[in-house]
Amino acid sequence: MKRKPAVAGQFYHATPARLDHQVRQYVIEGAPKEEALAVLSPHAGLVYSGTVAGAVYSRVVIPETVLLLGPNHTGLGAPLALMDSGEWEIPGGTVEVDEGFSGRLLATLPPLQKDSQAHLFEHSLEVQLPFISLLSKTAKIVPLTLMSARLEDCAVLGEGIARSILESSYPILIVATSDMSHYVSDAVARKKDSLAIERILDLDAEGLYRTVERERISMCGYLPATVMLFASKALGAREARVIQYATSAEVSGDYDHVVGYAGIIIK
Repeated sequence: MKRKPAVAGQFYHATPARLDHQVRQYVIEGAPKEEALAVLSPHAGLVYSGTVAGAVYSRVVIPETVLLLGPNHTGLGAPLALMDSGEWEIPGGTVEVDEGFSGRLLATLPPLQKDSQAHLFEHSLEVQLPFISLLSKTAKIVPLTLMSARLEDCAVLGEGIARSILESSYPILIVATSDMSHYVSDAVARKKDSLAIERILDLDAEGLYRTVERERISMCGYLPATVMLFASKALGAREARVIQYATSAEVSGDYDHVVGYAGIIIK
């Protein structure tokens, strides 16, 4: 199956030339690159979140395969939905699904379901592809969306992902995508987001999950981020650091209703 772009012309430019120009505005040429276990990247329209996403992607080596973990905004498909084959199209190119690694995940993690429906209109993973495609012409992806999961489910999923990566013969980067607080004031967003970011920097998966729920932080991708942390810890992660944080107010000028964006690298 070829998954067609769902948000080209809305979240990013719809023609190859304009998209290439747009993404290059956010990529930092010459930035030192490092091998990472995982990153957290936002997924709003590039005009708002592109600076943060570009700062993160500019600083990591994009390996042969990228495992994309994102929230399910549409409500379609399975709770834990893996698109296990095919390719994703964006203006100017396509990105193949790594069928070998997706098959390994399905064998390791029975809760996962083969499901392309959950991915048809979901923007969170799609918005990562312009950056991945620009920085690596050969990288493949494994797209996984999470609609609902208990903390225990996140632990099982993260640890299973780690086992699958350790058994793989090639490196795999985990990209969890999330925007932070939604539609609160800039001051409230920064205060609440700092609580979630603290837990990520401490590599504290359970703490992140419980903090988001207790403080009612409207972080749409806290499930993918929690899974990423469980996986990173099982892979031997030693540190996490914030590359950039911003809110939509820096572009819109509206400080009363913002969305927060955090870019974080885990090694």
